Amino acid sequence: MALSRTFIQLRPILAALGRHKAATALIVLQVALTLAVASNALLIVVTRVVHFSRPTGTDEAHLFVVRNGWTMGQNATEIDANIRADLQTLRQVPGVRDAFSSQGFPLGGYSANIVTHLKLDPEQKTDAQLVTYLASDEHTIDTFGISLVAGRNFRPDEIVAIGPNDKMDPPGIIVTRGLADKLFPDGSALGKTVYFPEGPAAIIGIVAKLQGPLRHSRIADGFTVLVPMHFVDLAGVNYLVRTDATNMQPVIAAALKALQSRAGTRIIAAKDGVMTMAQVREHSYADEHSVAMLMSLVCALLLLATAGGIVGLSSFWVSQRRRQIGVRRSLGATTGDILRYFHVENFLIVSGGIVLGAVLALFANLGLMQVYELPRMPLYVPPLGALLLWLLGQLAVWGPARYAAKVPPVVAIRSE
Repeated sequence: MALSRTFIQLRPILAALGRHKAATALIVLQVALTLAVASNALLIVVTRVVHFSRPTGTDEAHLFVVRNGWTMGQNATEIDANIRADLQTLRQVPGVRDAFSSQGFPLGGYSANIVTHLKLDPEQKTDAQLVTYLASDEHTIDTFGISLVAGRNFRPDEIVAIGPNDKMDPPGIIVTRGLADKLFPDGSALGKTVYFPEGPAAIIGIVAKLQGPLRHSRIADGFTVLVPMHFVDLAGVNYLVRTDATNMQPVIAAALKALQSRAGTRIIAAKDGVMTMAQVREHSYADEHSVAMLMSLVCALLLLATAGGIVGLSSFWVSQRRRQIGVRRSLGATTGDILRYFHVENFLIVSGGIVLGAVLALFANLGLMQVYELPRMPLYVPPLGALLLWLLGQLAVWGPARYAAKVPPVVAIRSE
């Protein structure tokens, strides 16, 4: 019965909307822009949240980084000796489980010495696979808290000292499972030879997962290579330290004290010279958090503005239609009929905006894909936005419609 009454009301509703073309068009356009902008903004939010929530694969809760700089006047041989002595010192600190040195670390940011390319054939003409690499030794896997899923770990005799300008030509490397599957989809990566720009290397081990230093680019996401070497650079080195303690601060203090006991060789910044992996994550993704918060705020403001526009227009139309409402009430229209009239009217207006907004949202997404690393919008996003806007429209019009339905017929007629 209610459904039949709704269909009967469609003609006068459409006629009324035709008499208010400008106001109707404004609300339709506002709903369309809200859907287009909010859909893409929420897609950005979800993409960012997924991105900065991804695990590094390491034991982040028990891992910290010491950024160690060297004083001037030291040569490569002295720096290599200092690194080996420092690592031996760190591993003897109470509460330290293991430690190793590297030129980079997960989420550590970009530098020229963390990115390289791998080929399956030295004569390969197609694009080589972009990867990030970390200087590693036999302690790296235990320090990170990762595990081998195939192959073996490095041996101490395989670790060599390499400077930033030296040829990187390791006899064997360890890769992540994601990279192994990308290079060899048939699952036969172990024992296969790949080619760095400087020469070949055999895959001797595969680890489950390890995020590389790049935090923003998704091109080499999870494609990480462990190379058996001590990275000897006058600019400094990173010490990765894993603890057994839940509270890392006493261990960090003891580790710094142990390193500073060998004074005159190093510089450790007071501000960010030591960071836990939790702090590294927070610092690395600060921009991502800001973008997600900003986009969430934009969506909230757009929805509030749209709801305000619907409330304002509905209230205006109620005041303009008091005589019409009174006549309908006098002819037997119930409170439910009046409520239904305004809700159906609002549904039609919002639906028009949703159709236009869905088209705008998809075109906007195609444009954003060309500018940012934004994925293609899933087809379910516009319908979810439409559902939200339909609900928002019905809630926004409920107050004015309820007010209209409560106006007594005689008062409504006399007020004119």
